[in-house]
Amino acid sequence: MKNIIFIHGMFQNPKSWEKWQAFFSQRGYNFIAPAWPYHEGEPAALRANPAPELGDLHLNEIIDEFVSVASGVENPILIGHSVGGLVVQILISRGIGAAGVCIDSVAPNAMLAFDWGFMKNSALIANPFKGNEPFYMDLESFHGSFCNTLSEEDAKTAWEAFATHDSRNVLRDCMGEAGQIDLDLPHAPLLFIGGEKDEIIPPELNEKNAEAYTDENSLTFFEAFPGRDHYICGEAGWEEVAESIATWLNEQVYFTNDNTLSDDQ
Repeated sequence: MKNIIFIHGMFQNPKSWEKWQAFFSQRGYNFIAPAWPYHEGEPAALRANPAPELGDLHLNEIIDEFVSVASGVENPILIGHSVGGLVVQILISRGIGAAGVCIDSVAPNAMLAFDWGFMKNSALIANPFKGNEPFYMDLESFHGSFCNTLSEEDAKTAWEAFATHDSRNVLRDCMGEAGQIDLDLPHAPLLFIGGEKDEIIPPELNEKNAEAYTDENSLTFFEAFPGRDHYICGEAGWEEVAESIATWLNEQVYFTNDNTLSDDQ
């Protein structure tokens, strides 16, 4: 049985995985795409009426939610974007999941990139002077950072359909104890994917993240896609990224090695 758990990141919700669900369903996968707490529903409605508790959401609540979800899924493949990628890494480090795919993943262990876009966007979101006030994702910010390679018209379409507000505490926690992983331990296969034009998580940070794993008997891969931004899962050409992941799963996860799945599982 081939099962996928999709894990969205900040400023998104499960709707961002709709095309991916159809793509992997056609290739014989079962899937679920749960929402983070306070992220269930249509993005436009969530922007218009954010949950009063949204600003108090913390990373450990999201992790606990997906630990619970994964407990009911046999040998799941974990596919996460941005903070969702870090959640994948954390679950894999706990022995949860047959393999993990980390797309534009926030890195663990307070790992940084000395890149202007990364530093600027991280500071804006995590701003300690804003307390528990959510970060309200407006169209200008979404276009400037999240989908910076899109035209204004396409960015507006993406923002209207998929953008949500989010808790600053989630990113703050990523940089603290909740975002710590022992990268020296054996782990299930991991694939890291980066977008060349990503203004939030630059590709060099994705590669640095992948290379930080040290166990020689565990599989860790990195792939960069030219011309892609943080909206890599939704922008034109997303199929190429999904196809690359499907190929990697077939080659690295369903054939070999005692820690992976066989074709009939």
